[in-house]
Amino acid sequence: YEKLELNFGFRYTLRIRQVLLLFVLLGMSQARSQSGGFSLAEETQRGSFVGNLAKELGLEMGELFSRGARVVANDDKQRLQLDVNTGDLLLSEVLDREELCGSTEPCVLHFQVLMKNPVQFLQIELQVRDINDHSPVFLEKEMLLEIPENSPVGAVFLLESAKDLDVGINALKNYTISPNSHFHVKMRVNPDDRKYPELVLDKALDYEEQSELSFILTALDGGSPPRSGTASVRVVVVDINDNSPEFQQPFYEVKIPENSMLGSVVVTVSAWDLDSEKNGEISYTFSHASEEIRKTFEINQKSGEISLMAPLDFETIDSYSIIIQATDGGGLFGKSTVRIQVIDVNDNAPEIAVSSITSPIPENLPETVVMVFSIRDRDSGDNGRMICSIPEDLPFTLKSSVENYYTLETESPLDRESKAEYDITITVTDMGSPRLKTQHNITVLVSDVNDNAPAFTQTSYTLWVRENNSPALHIGSVSATDRDADPHLPLASLVSINADNGHLFALRSLDYEALQAFEFGVGATDRGSPALSSQARVRVLVLDANDNSPFVLYPLQNGSAPCTELVPRAAEAGYLVTKVVAVDGDSGQNAWLSYQLLKATEPGLFGVWPHNGEVRTARLLSERDAPKHRLLVQVRDNGEPPRSASVTLHVLLVDGFSQPYLPLPEAAAEQARADPLTVYLVVALASVSSLFLLSVLLFVGVRLCRRSRAASLGLCSVPEGPFPDNLVDVRGTGTLSQSYQYEVCLRGDTRTNEFKFLKPVIPNLPPHCTVTLIFLHVLPTFTFK
Repeated sequence: YEKLELNFGFRYTLRIRQVLLLFVLLGMSQARSQSGGFSLAEETQRGSFVGNLAKELGLEMGELFSRGARVVANDDKQRLQLDVNTGDLLLSEVLDREELCGSTEPCVLHFQVLMKNPVQFLQIELQVRDINDHSPVFLEKEMLLEIPENSPVGAVFLLESAKDLDVGINALKNYTISPNSHFHVKMRVNPDDRKYPELVLDKALDYEEQSELSFILTALDGGSPPRSGTASVRVVVVDINDNSPEFQQPFYEVKIPENSMLGSVVVTVSAWDLDSEKNGEISYTFSHASEEIRKTFEINQKSGEISLMAPLDFETIDSYSIIIQATDGGGLFGKSTVRIQVIDVNDNAPEIAVSSITSPIPENLPETVVMVFSIRDRDSGDNGRMICSIPEDLPFTLKSSVENYYTLETESPLDRESKAEYDITITVTDMGSPRLKTQHNITVLVSDVNDNAPAFTQTSYTLWVRENNSPALHIGSVSATDRDADPHLPLASLVSINADNGHLFALRSLDYEALQAFEFGVGATDRGSPALSSQARVRVLVLDANDNSPFVLYPLQNGSAPCTELVPRAAEAGYLVTKVVAVDGDSGQNAWLSYQLLKATEPGLFGVWPHNGEVRTARLLSERDAPKHRLLVQVRDNGEPPRSASVTLHVLLVDGFSQPYLPLPEAAAEQARADPLTVYLVVALASVSSLFLLSVLLFVGVRLCRRSRAASLGLCSVPEGPFPDNLVDVRGTGTLSQSYQYEVCLRGDTRTNEFKFLKPVIPNLPPHCTVTLIFLHVLPTFTFK
């Protein structure tokens, strides 16, 4: 009886197999079973009865049918048919033993019985018995022997052998020759079990008496009745040649890889003859060579080089035994044997044979068998050892079964809504060098069950359009979907504006600088029974357009005579002359500003830093430089299309100091009381994105306050004289130095980058020098990084 071994560690007999089916389906444990065997003579007619599989395996009637049994072979040829109702095995095709097994005996075909419920593999063997359906055949129908007349009685001469495709008792048995007075034949068995006829000299030859003899050589097999084949033998008696060729080695053994190049020399044999002239001239030939040897190798008759003429295949033939004959000009010859051992290389990739595939697979089921397949590699040793694998990121697993059989199974229940289709690549790699691999791709579909309520595609929606849009512009859509597939629940989009498709439309032109975002809620209900529903929030964000040009805050361009920036001639390269400050009412990339020096009275003397608008000296100044300079600076945003503004700067080179200055409070107090200056900085802060702007505003205010006091004293011109008492050195670095403080009102979580407003704290400003910041428009929120 067959025994089943489960992962639970118990053994159960066939009597309780049906009780264990549920466990087998859950655990997919594989079974090992005993092999069954059948025997059949070759050439048996198609449809013939081979045997009863159920009886051979000890199965009950109908069990093959209930368990979904089928017969599969390693080479995927269906030579046997299984009647699952009766258990009878029938022959599907006429079998030719010689075609199937060649000279191998016994000839056994291996089959597997695949049980699907539960999965189980049973090994069966079919032995194909030989019948005597082939006669012995000589490759050469006429043989020519040249035998010296001085050959001694008892000398032996090899004849070409016959070939019989049958095996065992039906194979070649013996040889006979037609009656004659000089020779008889005896049979020689080589180490490779080939039987060769040898001609034995019974009576001395006499060239003068008879120069030629002929007779018939007959090969008989062991069949009943026996079959035979014949060839004619012609013996030419040669006049005296008393030395035969002798080989340096009676036996040559070489090894050659199966992937050797055609035309390469395998081995060189060598023989010598003590005779002179024609009797000492040696030619090399193959003796008793089969057709396979003759088409695979070639020997040079003069040099004895044996070359490869056809590709080798270790899996087909792993060695060759070749008898080399060296014949001199007088007809004498010597023989040597060359054994060529073929070395296996990894020249065969693994093969995959699929037995069954199950697709689609319902979702939410436990472990399920998806595919049953087998693998093989025609190479040997490590070249034939294989590793089977699938990608690790898939919810599937491979389980090994009997001898190179595998099952592909799900690891856990699948979810069609997460993934409805899996592309699985099965990779089989051998262990040879270099390693060869074969891949087989399958697509596994997951079928649906109704296990999901409708849901919006997202819990909240954020929609973008540019400002200044036309009314009734389509600004986006909201939709609800049911993750289940049709026909479980049809999709219904339920939006108040358009209940059929969820389209939303803008009813008026939007302005990013006036309104950046608004929200509303929507709901959706499916048409199932009972109906399922869900809700979502829609947030519409107005997308900024580049509809504002940069605005220059400093220096002011109000149409009056501009102030002149003073630069000492002793200033070094990189001296900060002034700073162009500008803002842009747009947001994001549309508000990114860059600065460029378009024109200059003396090119190369001044430069503008593109990222911050600082105007600095590009080199050392000299007495040869003109005192007055005019610069034209362009401010450009990064929108599409870009917008720009320009500002004109006046620079005056002066002598006598090397640092920027501020008027002393004591010196300026009187004038300040008489002429207080209120600086108005008009700022469009619709898209301020950093603290940098506010610091710039404060810098500009102080700078303008400083400049206003200098202007009240000198009307923005350079007073005559060296300015001995009314200048102050701020830091001694050549740049303006001032610290600022801010009160920041954060909005929401402190970990975010959003704030509501900034309040600058400006200490120690000179009396009557006020800085007023006028915000024309302030957004509800803005972001800094």
